[in-house]
Amino acid sequence: MKKNLIFGSIGVVVLIILYVLFSKNENQVGDVSLGLLTLKDVKIERLVDPKIAGVTCFIAHVKGDLDFVDPSNTSIACRQTGEITLAQINQIDKSDSGEVVFKTSKSIFFKTLKIRRIFDKKSSTLIYLSYSTTEIKGAYEHSLSTVPLYGNSVWEELKRQGVAEKKND
Repeated sequence: MKKNLIFGSIGVVVLIILYVLFSKNENQVGDVSLGLLTLKDVKIERLVDPKIAGVTCFIAHVKGDLDFVDPSNTSIACRQTGEITLAQINQIDKSDSGEVVFKTSKSIFFKTLKIRRIFDKKSSTLIYLSYSTTEIKGAYEHSLSTVPLYGNSVWEELKRQGVAEKKND
């Protein structure tokens, strides 16, 4: 009876490990190995802004499948991939600190990768900042990407409202 329990437990652990090693996040678009003898890979994920569906960000970050802590450094590139409307812009947080639009754990020790959207009113530009946080100290690594609204149909609406700066054409 104890033998069956032990073998059953080992089987469950092996299945969990295989799932972690070979499962693919639905937003993952790339997986690049960092070497033959390492379990660390660069993962590339697609993230659609939950409030501005016309913006898609791609982040690249290192993930070790069996590590307790992943590195803090990430890179981010955001682009307009669909329509951005005034209604979408009106519903976002326009404070100086903006709002977190995505977060994921990078460690079992309270380390988190976050993507924050900030709206620059003067240039009518969406700014996306990727960074890591920990409960004890912050990480210095960060990356930034922007999506300018200039030339977009929402730009004219923001100009009429006095939110966008009028450019000298």
